[in-house]
Parts: sequence; C-alpha cells; structure tokens
Amino acid sequence: DFLAERAEVFKGRRDLVVAALNECEGLSCKKPEGAFYVYPSCAGVIGKTTPDGTKIETDTDFITYLLEAEGVAAVPGSAFGLAPYFRISYATSDAALTEACARIKRACAALK
Repeated sequence: DFLAERAEVFKGRRDLVVAALNECEGLSCKKPEGAFYVYPSCAGVIGKTTPDGTKIETDTDFITYLLEAEGVAAVPGSAFGLAPYFRISYATSDAALTEACARIKRACAALK
C-alpha cells in the first residue's frame, strides 16, 4: 500500500532527525507523533556566543545563526508561540537531512 510505505519512509526520516538533533550540544528533541517536522528545544544554546561574538538571546537569534553560519533554514518556534524551540521539516531526502543535521551539530559545537 502506497500510504503505508510513505508513512514508513517518513517515520525513518523522523527518527533520523530526532536522533541527530539530540546529539547536538545544547539541543533536545522529542519524537513527534505526527506531521513532517520536529520542534527541538534550543534552550541550551540561549546565552551562548557565536564565533563572531554575537550572543544568542532567542530562538530567532539561533535560527538566524544556523542560516548564516551553515546555510540551514528553520523557523523560530516563537512564530508559533513556542519559544525557545524551532521547527525543522523532515520532508526531504535522507541525504539532505543527514547533511543538515551535521551542519547543525557543527554550528552548535562552535558556540561558546
């Protein structure tokens, strides 16, 4: 059945992203029950400083840093009343997700 196959693909992508984000310093991500995006908490990076000296004060600061430093686009949770979280879609290929998560991990590791 087509829908069951697609659901399994997305379940695998969800699990890949959740596991990878939970390996990032300062982030924590719970497994969602549905949808095709996750809402990781970035509370652990609030107050840290980027390599160029910018202080991360909000979820918006963090996702701006991700975009500028690593080219990873996300949506701040504050746009949905969910600060200090951010939203990332996993509706793309496993390869793209693996690369994006590696970039997020690198960006988090660079914060002081």
